[in-house]
Amino acid sequence: MKIVQSDEVLWDMSILLAWLGNADLRSSEARDLTGEGPVLGAINALSFDEVHLLSDHGASASSAYVKWLKRQTGVGVTLHLFELPSPTNHEAIYRAASQVAELVCRERPGADPTYHLSPGTPAMASIWILLAKTRYPARLIESSKEQGVKEVCIPFELSAEFVPLAKRADDVLTRLMQGLPPESPAFTAIIHRCAAMNRTVAMAHRLALRDVPVLIQGESGTGKELFARAIHQASNRSTQPFIAINCGAIPQELVDAELFGHEKGAFTGAATARAGYFESADGGTLFLDEIGELPLASQVRLLRVLQEREVTRVGAANPKPINVRIIAATNRVLPSEIQVGRFREDLFHRLAVGVLLLPRFVSAKVILVC
Repeated sequence: MKIVQSDEVLWDMSILLAWLGNADLRSSEARDLTGEGPVLGAINALSFDEVHLLSDHGASASSAYVKWLKRQTGVGVTLHLFELPSPTNHEAIYRAASQVAELVCRERPGADPTYHLSPGTPAMASIWILLAKTRYPARLIESSKEQGVKEVCIPFELSAEFVPLAKRADDVLTRLMQGLPPESPAFTAIIHRCAAMNRTVAMAHRLALRDVPVLIQGESGTGKELFARAIHQASNRSTQPFIAINCGAIPQELVDAELFGHEKGAFTGAATARAGYFESADGGTLFLDEIGELPLASQVRLLRVLQEREVTRVGAANPKPINVRIIAATNRVLPSEIQVGRFREDLFHRLAVGVLLLPRFVSAKVILVC
């Protein structure tokens, strides 16, 4: 290989850091008779006192290559073996490369290392560039059969060491300082941009971890059921049923039978006994949408169910114990409904242990945008 001349730089100790690539392995196994491979080519073209070789090709193949390289050059070679999830996993490559770069800087404080961009995958090359321009400054080289070995000039500077990792760490620290729970996949479907929705999602996440009733208030189409499902999925009831019903869609004469169930012959048409929504949701979460539409008589029975934690089917004499978390939602302003006598104040206080007020002008679909 020929050397492309660049400005002369004085090195106290020249150390090459490179990943072991497939082209290098082929050269050492005499399967590629047309070239030396990038690593050997760089050593032959430039003067290095040490070589640190990173490899995810396994111990056997990597060790065999190192023995072959030492015979060819006589240079000391240190092998660093890593098991990467894939040769394009940037985070794993970053951790491996920074570990070796840190080792070299610590053990050879007066040395100026060189990173070889050609061996390995493009992801490995990109991490070398990132390290060279930030925490572990180094000379960058690349090689090819056509142009030989040459120094690479990167005409920009980077102000962050590793933005994805740093941002993730900062986000975790911020959440801890604000007393927020860790992020949950249950809330990833709620995509938003405004500060008001940020606060609402954070409050919903807090409530999800507490087994208390929740009242969600907001205009129609603001995603009340979406929040209810996210709270359920992030709670300790996530493996149990989530039952959603629209109280306003149930005929008034059937509300009690639908919610609490009925026995055979309890009323005309009750040909068989049937469990209500409360029994179906036992152990899980019952979402009562548009709860402001419930008639007052049904509100009384609902209040008793919440107080006693047991349900009595229509036409039955004996109650059944239940363990259900209630999440209720309405587009009505319940305090105003209480003042005009359309909603019971005692039921409101039972439901509004945790309250979420959804911001206005948000999409009704999965993506919520203020």
